[in-house]
Amino acid sequence: MTVKERLWYKDYPEAVPQSLEYPDQPLPNFLKKSAEEYPEREAIYFMGKRITYRELMDDVHRMARALKELGVKKGERVSIMLANSPQAVISYYAVLMIGGVVVQTNPMYKERELEHLLVDSGAETIICLDLVYQQLEKVKPRTPLKRVIVTSIKDYLPFPKNRLYPLKLKMDGIKPQIPYGDGVFAFPVIMKKALPDPVEIEIASMDEVALLQYTGGTTGLAKGAMLTHRNIVVNVVQCSHWMYKGERGKEKVLGLVPFFHVYGMTVVMNFSIYMAATMVLVPRFHVKDALKVIHKERPSFFPGAPTMYVGLINHPEIAKYDLSSIKACISGSAPLPLAVQERFEKLTGGRLVEGYGLTECSPVTHANPIWDKRKNGSIGLPWPDTECRVVDPETGEELEAGVAGVLQVKGPQVMKGYWNRKEETENVLRDGWLNTGDIAMMDEDGYFYIMDRQKDMIIAGGFNIYPREVEEVLYDHPAVQEAAVIGVPDPYRGETVKAFIVLRPDEKVTEQDLDTYCRSKLASYKVPRLYEFRDRLPKTTVGKVLRRELVEEEKRKASMEEQGEK
Repeated sequence: MTVKERLWYKDYPEAVPQSLEYPDQPLPNFLKKSAEEYPEREAIYFMGKRITYRELMDDVHRMARALKELGVKKGERVSIMLANSPQAVISYYAVLMIGGVVVQTNPMYKERELEHLLVDSGAETIICLDLVYQQLEKVKPRTPLKRVIVTSIKDYLPFPKNRLYPLKLKMDGIKPQIPYGDGVFAFPVIMKKALPDPVEIEIASMDEVALLQYTGGTTGLAKGAMLTHRNIVVNVVQCSHWMYKGERGKEKVLGLVPFFHVYGMTVVMNFSIYMAATMVLVPRFHVKDALKVIHKERPSFFPGAPTMYVGLINHPEIAKYDLSSIKACISGSAPLPLAVQERFEKLTGGRLVEGYGLTECSPVTHANPIWDKRKNGSIGLPWPDTECRVVDPETGEELEAGVAGVLQVKGPQVMKGYWNRKEETENVLRDGWLNTGDIAMMDEDGYFYIMDRQKDMIIAGGFNIYPREVEEVLYDHPAVQEAAVIGVPDPYRGETVKAFIVLRPDEKVTEQDLDTYCRSKLASYKVPRLYEFRDRLPKTTVGKVLRRELVEEEKRKASMEEQGEK
C-alpha cells in the first residue's frame, strides 16, 4: 500500500471535498469580513459582558494603533500571557494586524519556563494579566522585554461584577501591585487614548510567520513552532468544512480550551471569528461553572479535552443542567476513552468525536466524521489536502495497512520549522513530511489509530505495550473515573505496567478487582502489576495527563528507596 492510494477517501463524508480552496488573505481578514457582514452579531460573551463584532473590530483597531504608537514594529514578537477573555482576542488580532508575531504564553508558567520563552522568542513586548505581573517582574531583567501592558479580568466585566471582582481578590488575600510607568502600561488606558480608525493590515505574504507556538517541552526546553498565516488560515477552513453543518452567523462556540494552547486558538477562537459565531468565553475550567454557562448560553459547538467531558459527566448535579444545545464536539489534546464518548452523547444528544493534531500542524490533521461513519477508538480520517503515512521507525519504509509504525503527515497546515533551531527542524521535517513521533496504525478503510507516543511505549519482557490500550480497558470499569498507565523498572521484565487510578465519587474497588477485570480484557503481559489510587492526576492546562510527571515521581521514589537501603 502506498500513500497515493489514500484509502481514507472511501469513507469521506459526502459533504466534505477532498481538496479545498483557501483564501489568499492574512488571518485578520477573517475578523474584518465577519465585522462587515455581521456588525451587530454577538462576537463574545464573557461573564455577563456581551461584545458585538463591530465593537470587537473597533477595539482591535484601537489596540493595533496603541501598539504602533508604543513602538512595536512589523515582524516583532509580542507575548500574550492571558486567560480566555476579550483582551486575549483583541490582543491577538491587533498584533497580527500590524504584522507582528504572536507568542502565546501560558499564564501558569513558572519563572524558568517564562524566562526561556521570552529569551528564545526575543519578545520585546508582553500583554499580561495583573495576577502574573509579580512573576514576570522577577524574570524581566534577564529578558529582552521593553514594554509590559497589564490588564485585569475586571477590565471587561459588566457592572457590578467589575466592582465586586477587586473585593473578591482582596478577600482572598490577592492585591496586585503594578508600578505603572517606565515601560509598564495599563491596557484600558492605552486603549482609551487610541482612535478606533481602521488600520491597514501590514502583511505582504501568506508565508510570513503569524505565530510562535511553543511545544510542551516534555523532552527538554520548549521549541517555538513557526506557524504562518497560510498554515492557520488553512487549518481554520479545513475545520469549517469538517463541521459542515455549522451555519455562518448562527453558531455559539464554548471557549473552555485555553487560547494560549494551539487547539483552543484554532478550533475555538479563529474558527468562531471565521464563522461569525459567538465565543462563549470561560477564563478557567471549573465543572459547575461550565455546566451553568452551557445551560444558560446554549452553545452549539464544544471543542474540548477528554478530562473536561469526564468532569462534566461525573458531576453529581449533572441532571439539573440542560446540555441539549450541544450538537458537535471534537475532542483533542489527549485520547478520548470510548466510555466517556458514549456517556457524553447520551447526556447531550450531540455528537462527540476524537480528533488528532500537533502544535507543529496548526494543529489538526485528523478527526472522525462528526455526522457520518466513524470508528470508535480511532482518530478518524486525514483532513482535506492532508497526506499521511505510517513508516518503519528504523528504515523509514512505508508500512502496509494494519501494521503499526511512526505516523508522518504532510499538508499546507504543517509548520515552517522551529524558531532558530535548524538542526531540530531537519530532524522532524524532511521533504515536507513531519515525523510526529507517534506510533500509529491505519486500517483497511483508511482510519488511523494512535497506539501511543514513541517515548511512552512500555517494553516488558520483550513485548511492546501501549499505555493507551490499557487505559481504555480501565476507563471501561464502572468504578474508574480516570486512569493513567506508565512503565516502571522491573528487575525481571525490564519494565512492568503501573496504573494510577482516580475513582468515581462514592465508588470502591480493590487492586484484585481491577486485576481480575483487566485479565478478562487484556493479554496477561499487558495487565498492570502495580496500582496506585489517587484523588487526582497531574495534567496540563488543557487536561492532558502528564505521564512524564508520573514517571519522574517513580524515579525519585526509587532513588530515595535505594539511598535508604544504603
